[in-house]
Amino acid sequence: MSELLGVAVLGAGHMGADHIRRLDRVVSGARVAAVADPDAERAEEAVAGIDGVTVHTDAEAALDAPGVEAVLIASPGEAHEAALLAAFDRGLPVLCEKPMVPDPAGALRVVEAEARLGRRLAQIGFMRRFDAEYRQLKALLDGGRLGRPLMLHCVHRNVSSPPRFTSAMLIDSSVSHEIDAARWLLGQELTAVTVLRPAPSSGAPEGLLDPQFVLLEAERGALVDVEVFVNCGFAYEVRCEAVCEAGSARIGDARSTVVTAAGRRSEEVPQDYVVRFADAYDRQVRAWVDATRRGRVTGPSAWDGYAASAVAAAGVRALESGARTPVALARARPCTPTPEPGLRTRARRTPERSPGNAAPPQVPYGFYDLTAGRTTPSGCRSRSAETMAYADGIAVSCVAKSLTPRRELCNSRNGPSLSPGSALAEPSAHRSASCRPISPRTAPPPSRRAAARSRR
Repeated sequence: MSELLGVAVLGAGHMGADHIRRLDRVVSGARVAAVADPDAERAEEAVAGIDGVTVHTDAEAALDAPGVEAVLIASPGEAHEAALLAAFDRGLPVLCEKPMVPDPAGALRVVEAEARLGRRLAQIGFMRRFDAEYRQLKALLDGGRLGRPLMLHCVHRNVSSPPRFTSAMLIDSSVSHEIDAARWLLGQELTAVTVLRPAPSSGAPEGLLDPQFVLLEAERGALVDVEVFVNCGFAYEVRCEAVCEAGSARIGDARSTVVTAAGRRSEEVPQDYVVRFADAYDRQVRAWVDATRRGRVTGPSAWDGYAASAVAAAGVRALESGARTPVALARARPCTPTPEPGLRTRARRTPERSPGNAAPPQVPYGFYDLTAGRTTPSGCRSRSAETMAYADGIAVSCVAKSLTPRRELCNSRNGPSLSPGSALAEPSAHRSASCRPISPRTAPPPSRRAAARSRR
């Protein structure tokens, strides 16, 4: 890798141009090597004054440009799947703006394609995970001082919506941020969506159902409500309050500079998401560049992008039908090499290699069978098995009441299909030399505490 990470930016619109500026002027360790946009004039304007950049109207031409070592995708969502797959084919690390892919089927194809590589390449641009206030709230919830989270109350308001903004886009474009933030803050998958439609605001374009009230249900009983109002006319506002068993915490009320003059006191209210989350975007891109230069991929994963698309799709169906709509998720998710921050798992060092003590299998990127009990971002909640994944010398264990392992751990580079309804529980469906059932005979020995529980 060169001294400065060469990045191809796909898309030179509002978000893409801001990322080009960020890579050129804010984030160290990277440079803009190529830019692609169907509007060549817009792309040229975005890179004006930046040396050594090639401009293209075709995305794949930018990926093949000299000096390109990574990709930042900021094109419209409909173009993301093709761009991601092209980057995977070239082995290029990717930071992809949300939505990863708007439709769940396409998003799942991206998850499967990355899994076949045997390693992560994609980080998805859910920048609220990098916002200082959201990170403080996450640390507070994970610390347990407030007890179990019961509800999240969220507000998402924009001054005005862009042209051609549809009622469905309030869910799959705007509320998608709250969807990911809720999954991350709670450490739970979302299982159902209900959308209520108050009378449209007089400030909304004709035919646009704005505002909307979205109710999300989490798998362990927490509820998340979101007021989304994209033509409020007065400010860009994002707030979130977590109500827990022993207290509550609210973010989004941080004040800007207060000016006192001529007998009045005033403060500026952000009018745009780029202003409100400028620091979060900077942190996100800086973290991506730093990790990529070290040969790593961190942050929100392709599975997070897929899950957000699946929940948003359920939300759009709920908007259209007026009924509570279950979320349809694939039955398996990728297993990353090391636990993501916030995982409530137990880690212990595996035995050193010695004669007669073979090292445990290394799992660069595998799958868990989730048919008997789901393993989610918050760890293992199965009541029937112990799940163990080895990576980098760390055994990550999710222990349940029974010690009869029922998972299939696969480090195949091709991997089993993640398509909905795939029979991952059937060994014959994906038996190979690199896929092994975790059986009582091959599973790591249970801890003393777990063994004692089983004897009771």
